[in-house]
Amino acid sequence: MDEEEAAGLVRNLAFLAEADRLKSVLRANALMDLSRPENSAEHSWHVALWALVFGASDRAIAMLLLHDLVEIDVGDQPIHLEHDRDALARAEAQAAARIMGMAAGPDALIALWQGFEQVADDDAVMAKRMDHAQPLFQVLMAPQPLSDHVTIVRDNLAGGRAARLREEWPEAMAAAGVLLAGEAPPEGDLTRRLRFLAEADRLKSVYRANTLIDGSRQENSAEHSWHLALYALILADQAGAGIDIGRVIRMLLIHDLVEIDVGDVPLHSAGGQAHGSVEVQAAEAAAARRIFGLLPPSQAAALYALWQEFEATETPDAVFAKALDRAQPVVQNLLSGGAGWVDYGVTLADIETRVGEKVARGAPRLWAALHRRLRLHFAG
Repeated sequence: MDEEEAAGLVRNLAFLAEADRLKSVLRANALMDLSRPENSAEHSWHVALWALVFGASDRAIAMLLLHDLVEIDVGDQPIHLEHDRDALARAEAQAAARIMGMAAGPDALIALWQGFEQVADDDAVMAKRMDHAQPLFQVLMAPQPLSDHVTIVRDNLAGGRAARLREEWPEAMAAAGVLLAGEAPPEGDLTRRLRFLAEADRLKSVYRANTLIDGSRQENSAEHSWHLALYALILADQAGAGIDIGRVIRMLLIHDLVEIDVGDVPLHSAGGQAHGSVEVQAAEAAAARRIFGLLPPSQAAALYALWQEFEATETPDAVFAKALDRAQPVVQNLLSGGAGWVDYGVTLADIETRVGEKVARGAPRLWAALHRRLRLHFAG
């Protein structure tokens, strides 16, 4: 890696570390089990998953991975509260310039964000549709939705930003109306997709061994999945020739859904033997069949096959996706002082054995850079 490439990687990793802060931005809506507020990182994952399920382009999905990063600086802006639109637009533009300006290719990222905000083309229209629909069904498909949240949804559908969806997406808005009336929507492909996406909300309550970079709490698997998809978008230059970054992002958006049933199995637990054991693999395969089986049959088969491809780690796309899946926790731990390694007594040799091979296989230049940092960390 030459000096310019090395500098670009440093900038991109700094940007990805800054993005970790989105996991601490709380939104007005709650998880579907009402256990806590949703945060903007897991919302971004969920909306990107919505886009995947409803056939959005790779570019629309990329817009959704980025769309809420400005909230690191400006916070969430609940739709039922009044805002100074001009002042907010200026603040968000400044936030986009600062945050995305940290990356090695800021102009492309800022243009993608601006395209989403300005609803500049069909991809942005689709991305906005997903962003505006997900919170509605987050409320309406909860087992016991909060009455004040239902009121916000009703007002939003009647005259708020979601009102236009009656023309853009009448089938979904008809289903929302049925749910508002306290009835079950008719069975069909739309209802199956909505049921799958509601089930996916449970991934936000699966916690991992590593912490957020600031050490405030453990990371959950939904926000991890979002962060990994963002890694793929930002570190695309680390991929080998012929790798389809859009497919990689789709793999990473779905790769941990099985943890809804199985839970997270830390890589370093039981001396590295528990992760990937025959028992865990069988449990994960059963979970994948159940969860993807909620979708219409053809889509269920396609996403199950994509998940299997990731797990087998034989195709170039899957090899790169797995490399990022192993690399992201290393970055989290390096920047949090190794908080996620302490409980398992992890050594440099453990990481070289359990992580290094996978990362080096799919992203050798990334592994070389991380290995240098790891040696310094463990030498200290």
